[in-house]
Amino acid sequence: MFSIFKKKKIIPHIKLSGVIGNVGKFKQGIDFASQEEIIKKAFSIKKAPAVAISINSPGGSPVQSHLIHDQIRSLAKKNKKKVLIFAEDVAASGGYLIACSGDEIYANQSSIIGSIGVIYSSFGFTDLISKIGVQRRVYTAGKNKSTLDPFMEEKQEDIERLKNIQLDLHKDFIEVVENSRSDKLKKNSGIELFSGEFWSGRKAKELGLIDGIGNADKILKEKFGDDVIIKKFEKQKGWIARKLSSESHTDKVISIIEERSIWQRYGF
Repeated sequence: MFSIFKKKKIIPHIKLSGVIGNVGKFKQGIDFASQEEIIKKAFSIKKAPAVAISINSPGGSPVQSHLIHDQIRSLAKKNKKKVLIFAEDVAASGGYLIACSGDEIYANQSSIIGSIGVIYSSFGFTDLISKIGVQRRVYTAGKNKSTLDPFMEEKQEDIERLKNIQLDLHKDFIEVVENSRSDKLKKNSGIELFSGEFWSGRKAKELGLIDGIGNADKILKEKFGDDVIIKKFEKQKGWIARKLSSESHTDKVISIIEERSIWQRYGF
C-alpha cells in the first residue's frame, strides 16, 4: 500500500557553543568527551540526508578542535551524509577549524570568521615578587621542566622552543582549512588568509572562507523544503552542574575572566 502523503525530511541540528576545552570544574566548554555521543546520535538518523551544525565559539584547545572535526568528518563519510555548518556570532580559531568539517559553511553577514593562527599568552611576575620580597624556589629533574615559568626571567631558547611548537600547530590548522576549502579559497586576493586575522561574514564569503550568508532555519528550508523537520541535538547542563559547585569564589572569578578574555578578542 502506497502512502499518498509525502514524508517530511528530518535534519538533525547540533549546537556547539562556548570556548573549546574545559573552562571550569562545572562550566565545561566544547570538548570531545561531552559532545561525542550527541554527534553520534545526530548522524545515526538513517533517513536524514544531511546534518546541520551551528557553531558559536572563539576557539580554545587545538586538540579538542581537531578531535571534534575528525569525528564529524568520519561519521559523515561512514553514514554518507552532507554536513552543513552555520556560524553564529563567532567561528574563529578552533571554532573555524571545527567549521571546516562542513561540506558547506554559512554565516551571518556580521559574524566573525577566521583567525587561522595559534596564540599563547601569559603574564610575567618577576618584578612583582621581587618588590614584595618573595623568593621563587624551583627544583627540577630535566633542564627544560620550568620552561616559561611566569615567576622567572624569560629565556630566549624557551621562546624559540614555544614558537616552533606554534609553527607545527599552525601548519596543521592550515592543512585542515586547505583540505576543506580547497579551490574555494581566494589565495590571490592580496590578503594573507593564514595570518591570524579575522573578518566579517560578508568579507569571509568574498575570501572563500564560507559559502554563503544565511541562518540555519532559512538555509535548511531552502534546501529541504518549508516543511523540513529540524531535530535539535544539544548538550544539556546537568542538575548538579547547575546547582552545585566546588569552586571557590576566586576560582569562579578567574574562570570568568579567562573565558571573557577569549571572547573579547572578537568584540564580544
